[in-house]
Amino acid sequence: MRKILTTLAAAAAAALVLLAPQAGTRPADGAPGPRTAVPAAVAAFDHTVTFVNRTGRKVWVGSDVNADGSRQFTTLPILEPGQSATVTIPETAAPGHWRGKFFARMGCTGTPGSTFHCALGDCGVFADHCAPNTGEQPVSLAEFNFDPHDGLAPWYDVSYVNAFSVPITITPAAVTPGSGGCAVMGCTQNLLPKCPAANLTRWPDGTPMLCANPNRDARTAYSDMIAANCPKAYGWSRQDQEPGNQVMQQCTRCRGFTVEFHPGA
Repeated sequence: MRKILTTLAAAAAAALVLLAPQAGTRPADGAPGPRTAVPAAVAAFDHTVTFVNRTGRKVWVGSDVNADGSRQFTTLPILEPGQSATVTIPETAAPGHWRGKFFARMGCTGTPGSTFHCALGDCGVFADHCAPNTGEQPVSLAEFNFDPHDGLAPWYDVSYVNAFSVPITITPAAVTPGSGGCAVMGCTQNLLPKCPAANLTRWPDGTPMLCANPNRDARTAYSDMIAANCPKAYGWSRQDQEPGNQVMQQCTRCRGFTVEFHPGA
């Protein structure tokens, strides 16, 4: 944590150790929750998130927010294979934070605003955003806690707690040299071939589509598979309480993040 007074630098370093990712807890909906709030060392600004579609399929970006007043996005990118697009996080507008998650909707058909639905990440009838209060989707998630009043924020993680659909990586962008944290989270490996048979569903053509977690609140063969192959992603809801875990990260000095959806479903 960075303090305004340089004489407190040692205390700041200690705070980073005490509040390392494995010490955190997460709210029931799975996204990073509020951390110990401290005075921020710099003026608040809105971070950006750039989405990159490497899946080989068309992606309709979806999003959901925590039940804490965070603002829903009303426009999100639709990406053909290889395309990218950037959104700005509304963290400095009311209520003064943004906590939520992004995901890749895939296999979508129908008329937007009427019959539009997706085979993966379905969140309502709109092509460019999710309907409110659709609940947490059973797909791979990129989760964030943007809070200008928390000197350790932004917090971020890749969550396969509900299910694995595509590999996700989160990479901080424009990081100030010497910043704490700021590791790349997630993995590029397609874990569908490693999915326990009982948890796997397939596309109509027979190719693997989704690996669902049978119990998000306990260790299972599913969560053990995630931990063994992608240790920088959540495989179950309380993994951040396991000693030595690597599932949560923070980056106090970056201008934004890149979320990449890699080939999977």
